Amino acid sequence: MCGMNASKKSGYRCVVCIKQVPDTKKVTGEAMKADGTINRAALPAIFNPEDRNALEAALRVKDEHGGKVIAVAMGLPAACAILRDALMCGADEAYLVTDRKAAGSDTLATSYILSCAVKMFQPDMVFCGRQAIDGDTAQTGPQIAEKLGFAAITYLEDLKMDGDFAIATRDIGTGVEKDRVKLPALFTVTDRFGELRPFDVRRVMKYKKAKAAVENGGEPLEGDLKIGQLSCDDIGAEPERCGFAGSPTNVNKIVSVVLAGGDFKEVAPTDEGVGALVAELVADHTIG
Repeated sequence: MCGMNASKKSGYRCVVCIKQVPDTKKVTGEAMKADGTINRAALPAIFNPEDRNALEAALRVKDEHGGKVIAVAMGLPAACAILRDALMCGADEAYLVTDRKAAGSDTLATSYILSCAVKMFQPDMVFCGRQAIDGDTAQTGPQIAEKLGFAAITYLEDLKMDGDFAIATRDIGTGVEKDRVKLPALFTVTDRFGELRPFDVRRVMKYKKAKAAVENGGEPLEGDLKIGQLSCDDIGAEPERCGFAGSPTNVNKIVSVVLAGGDFKEVAPTDEGVGALVAELVADHTIG
C-alpha cells in the first residue's frame, strides 16, 4: 500500500489547459461587437490569471514527484505567446489547437475540442483555471472532465499525492473540504493555490523563439523551438461539434450599463457624524 505523499515510480503526466484572454481590466466602449462577441483587437491579450495558478499546480506535482507537464491552448496563432510563457516557467511540451472549424466555439464546443486534444496525451492529471476572465462561466474545466470520464475537483487550493490517488483541498465557500480522488482526474484551480513562479532564465534563453508552424508561414519546425500545432482533424474532433456548428449558445441582447452618480451627503468621520447618520437611517426606516 502506498504511504501518504508517495509518488508513482514514473511520476505523473500532467496536462494544463491554458487560454489567452483579453485584459478585462482595460475594457473600453469598443470592447464588444454588435453581434455580442468580444472585440479582441480592442483589448491587450494576457495569460488568463487562474490558468497561471493551474500551471503552477502542475509544475509543483512535477517538482515533487517527477513526470511531465504539457501545456495546451486553443486559439489563434497569437496564443503561442502564453505557450512560450508556459515553457519558460517549466512546462516540457506545448501545443496550440488552432483551426477555422473551431471559430465561434462556446463552452460546450470548446470543452469538446480540448477534451479531444487532452485525450491524445493520456494524462494522469488535467489542470484548468477555475474560470476565464472573458466569460466567467467556470464551465469548461468540468465539461472537459465529463467528456473524458474523469473525476472533477473544483476550486483547488492545495494538492498532495498518494500513489494513484490525489488528496485535494478545495474551497466550498463556507470553509474547505479534503477529497481523496483516484486518478485520472481533472482539477480547476483558484488563485489561492499560489502564484505562478517566475521565468527560469535558462529556459527563457532556450524557448524565447519557440513558435508553431502557423507563426512560421506554415513551414514545419523541429526541435526545442517547436510549439506543436494541432487541427481539429489531428485530434479526431467531429466537425459538427466544433465552432459555431457545435455551439448552442446565442447572445440575445447586450446592455451597456452606465453608473451615474446622484445626490450624496457627506458624513463627518467622527463618532458624532456616524451616530447622526445611523439615527437618520433609523428614522426613515432604512435600518432598524
